[in-house]
Amino acid sequence: MISTFKRALSLLALSATLPLASVSQAADWPTDTVRLVVPYAPGGTTDILSRKVADLLQQQIGNVVVENRPGAGSTMATGQLARGGRGANHTILMASPGHTIGPVIYKNLPYDPVKDFRFIRNVIDIPNVMVVPANSPYNSVEEFVEAAKNQEMTFSSSGVGSSIHMSGELFKTMTGTKMTHVPFRGSGEALPALLSGDVDVSFENMPTVLSHIQSGKLKALAVTSAEPSPYLPGIEPLSKIGANFGLGDFVTTAWFGLIADDQMSDQAIETLQTALDKAMEDQSFKDFAAQIGGEPATQVGEAFRDYVEQDVRRWQRVAGQADLQ
Repeated sequence: MISTFKRALSLLALSATLPLASVSQAADWPTDTVRLVVPYAPGGTTDILSRKVADLLQQQIGNVVVENRPGAGSTMATGQLARGGRGANHTILMASPGHTIGPVIYKNLPYDPVKDFRFIRNVIDIPNVMVVPANSPYNSVEEFVEAAKNQEMTFSSSGVGSSIHMSGELFKTMTGTKMTHVPFRGSGEALPALLSGDVDVSFENMPTVLSHIQSGKLKALAVTSAEPSPYLPGIEPLSKIGANFGLGDFVTTAWFGLIADDQMSDQAIETLQTALDKAMEDQSFKDFAAQIGGEPATQVGEAFRDYVEQDVRRWQRVAGQADLQ
């Protein structure tokens, strides 16, 4: 009887320690350097944001390094992430609309943009801005549309399949204008062509062009969000400005959030979500978001996954309208 009682006590003591052991195991991640992959070249919005997030995450979880892997509208780096492998549990990627646009315009990609990934957290939402060089003769959307119906225009982007590219294609389709796409390897390379007047217009992410608008080197004609941006007072949305010439339904914005391969462990996901919550509460992040004209996002986990799935369907409609492949 005594020995049975002792065994029962031992089992009870062991069961009491199990939750503590689970917490300890969850706290063990990461056991290696965390790689934050940027699927674009240095200098653009995705790169700038990723480096800020990496700095703040490093304060929470240890060493985080940023790796730029540009190519094929972000699909090259995303495909590498989807293949997983040894580093899958310590690799995350800063996804953006390129994640949902790529599978729409590139056929036979070896991954599904929703099913093959885990969605950690959306971080920030940013409008695009329709901008022209300072020496452009066009001072309004109406003037630009009128001219672009009669002469060939060029619009730049950070690459095929970016939200910048797709915004331009949507504008072209909805207005019936003559516009040729000029893709670059990231906004860092596209910006000089815009500033110099080598291209006529761009629908750039706000962080890339905000300081140049404020300094007068670029002219902002409209924002692509549904509502005006507090960071560009006096600049109206395209949907409001262009209601009389085919742009009444024009709304495109850029989102940026962290995803991982579907092999990433629950422990890693939970640790990253907690660390990101703390990072986004940091005043330096709030100041950074305001500086680049963005709003902190709210979708976490499954809610972020659903948001991405809806975005895929949205760009499928855009690609169908513009006949893009």
